[in-house]
Amino acid sequence: MWLGAGFSLFACIFAGAAFLTARRSAQESADFDPAPILYELERLQEQFLSEGRQTRQETHQNVARTVGTLGAQLSNGQRQLSEQLSRRQDSLQKTVSDGMRGIDARFCAFTAQNEQQLSGIRQTVETRLEAIQQDNEKKLEQMRHTVDEKLQRTLENRLNQSFQVVGERLEQVYKGLGEMQSLAAGVGDLKKVLSNVKTRGILGEVQLGAILSEILSPEQYRANVATKRDSRNVVEFAVVLPGDGETPVLLPIDAKFPSDAYLRLTEAYEKGDPAAVSEASAVLSSRIRLFAKDIRDKYIDPPGTTDFAVMFLPFEGLYAEALRLGLLEPLQRDFKVTIAGPTTMAAFLNSLQMGFQTLAIQKRSGEVWAVLGAVKTEFDRFGEVLAATQQRLEQANSELDKLVGVRTRAIRRRLEAVSALPQQTNMPPVPGEDFGED
Repeated sequence: MWLGAGFSLFACIFAGAAFLTARRSAQESADFDPAPILYELERLQEQFLSEGRQTRQETHQNVARTVGTLGAQLSNGQRQLSEQLSRRQDSLQKTVSDGMRGIDARFCAFTAQNEQQLSGIRQTVETRLEAIQQDNEKKLEQMRHTVDEKLQRTLENRLNQSFQVVGERLEQVYKGLGEMQSLAAGVGDLKKVLSNVKTRGILGEVQLGAILSEILSPEQYRANVATKRDSRNVVEFAVVLPGDGETPVLLPIDAKFPSDAYLRLTEAYEKGDPAAVSEASAVLSSRIRLFAKDIRDKYIDPPGTTDFAVMFLPFEGLYAEALRLGLLEPLQRDFKVTIAGPTTMAAFLNSLQMGFQTLAIQKRSGEVWAVLGAVKTEFDRFGEVLAATQQRLEQANSELDKLVGVRTRAIRRRLEAVSALPQQTNMPPVPGEDFGED
């Protein structure tokens, strides 16, 4: 089909070329006639068109036949494929059903075998469990008898020990009750002692003296000394402070213990009565202020004493109540008296002791500088003597080197001459050689 169309196209091209050639020839000759050529061209064009229509019809027919053939082949292949798939599916279903029947048969056989084995195992286990249970019952019976015997003995021993311990504890309780009775009698005696004003003063004085003796040396404080000029009132203790000259300055310290007012305040606290607490606090404050006024009037006398004194309260609870009542600043302002408890008194005396040590160091600083000056002078002399000694040592070292080097070589030469000479009794000395020459 396409080949015929090509030939037709070639014919047209050839005719056109012939037409052009004829036209050129006609131009060359004046008597040329183009009618036959045009007629031929029209004939060729109609032939070309008819062949093209025929070619298109043949092409359409060929395409239709090809499509029909392909459809038939596709339908045939699809039908064959469906038949093959159906046959394979039937074969696969048959294989699977056969396999399932085999698996079911094997599973049934395995289940029966397992049931037989489990039945045998169950019988064996039951037999062994019965034997173990019987054995355990026998052993438990034996253990029960043994435990009962041991528990009986242990219980008897423990009961005997417990009764013995209880007896000992009761005896100790009886002894403790006797001691408590003695202590109660002692507390009653202590109350009787504290009810006496003189005894209370002695108790505070003893406690203050113990604190002073533990912190200060005996020459740093005095006991029962009259600190005010032309007065017979003596303070319990006075700390000796260094003054401007040779006369020391005394710091009066007096112990006071308003036990009746303090006990009344304590009882009011225990009862929880605010009115009684307020009344007892006012009484205690008044008593402490009277003590401070008494100390100021009897013991403070500058310049022989300091312009303040210390009131010692022998119990921390009493000191705390005084601070709670706000008596610290009013007593210092109105009476030049400072209150102190056992702890604060120890801290105050420690600070005084540190001041004493600082003052002693300041006084001895001149002596220290004199000693350091003497040490410096002696050190300079020691340096001179050490330099002279070092010079002598260097001289001795040089002499020793000379002795070891020069004299040793001379002796060696002499000894070589002796070893080279024949053995004779009298040998003249070698001229020019001597132990003293090099």
